[in-house]
Amino acid sequence: MQPIQKDLVGIGLRSVHYKALLDEQPSIGWLEVHPENYFCGGAHTYYLEKARERYPLSFHAVGLSLGSSEQVSRDHLQKLKMLADRFEPIRISDHASWSASGNAHLNDLLPFPYNQESIDVLCRNITITQEALGHIILLENPSTYLSFFESTMSEPAFLVEVARRSGCGLLLDVNNIYVQAHNHGSDAYLYLDSIPRDLVGEIHLAGHIRRQFNHGSLLVDTHNQCVCDEVWDLYIAAIQRFGAVPTLIEWDKDIPALCVLVGEAEKAEAILKQERNHEAA
Repeated sequence: MQPIQKDLVGIGLRSVHYKALLDEQPSIGWLEVHPENYFCGGAHTYYLEKARERYPLSFHAVGLSLGSSEQVSRDHLQKLKMLADRFEPIRISDHASWSASGNAHLNDLLPFPYNQESIDVLCRNITITQEALGHIILLENPSTYLSFFESTMSEPAFLVEVARRSGCGLLLDVNNIYVQAHNHGSDAYLYLDSIPRDLVGEIHLAGHIRRQFNHGSLLVDTHNQCVCDEVWDLYIAAIQRFGAVPTLIEWDKDIPALCVLVGEAEKAEAILKQERNHEAA
């Protein structure tokens, strides 16, 4: 029986857990943070330093706006590189989305059509980012609630072409895949089968909510719930396809006690252990 690698499962570090994390030092492999929260120093950076003494860090950016028609902000990249040089994250990632245009900076991760023009824009900005950071990044699949008439390919085909052309890896958010499959009437398992194994560098798991309407329901990626059974099932399928990929538990709203996140991480560890045992048999 092969022991599970504890460094494969991490949780998102949120400010409400700073003290508990340092006091309890739970058995988790790594911590993910949004680097933009630490650009200005202060108390947040102090706690990040303390956390880094105990755990490896992963940077999951939310402000690069890689899908914007404008080039990535050089100022933003400079701040990110300074932080990365200081804390040496094991991975850096951002989203297949856009959130900035001119002087407008939005809090949402907005979608775009899946076509050649979007590929060109996204690859250009990923290349600029990777060259500035000296680091290969991971690109996360979004959660979406509408589709574009201008799209000429599926989301998996789009992401694969972007990754192959730019040299980046993919961060598969399994909850996002499940949410989109429901909202767009697609097959979440076929989505997994459309992604080559060698491109996936990390997996995210999170909770969502269901909004009921007269003619059906919409799933909303809220990150404020435990991972549901259906997403755990999809995660099992993902691990069977991609192997023991580093996995993160995300929780961004209605944040519970630290032990709840650790408990979710332990569920992921158990699934990884089961797959390892199956491979060894």
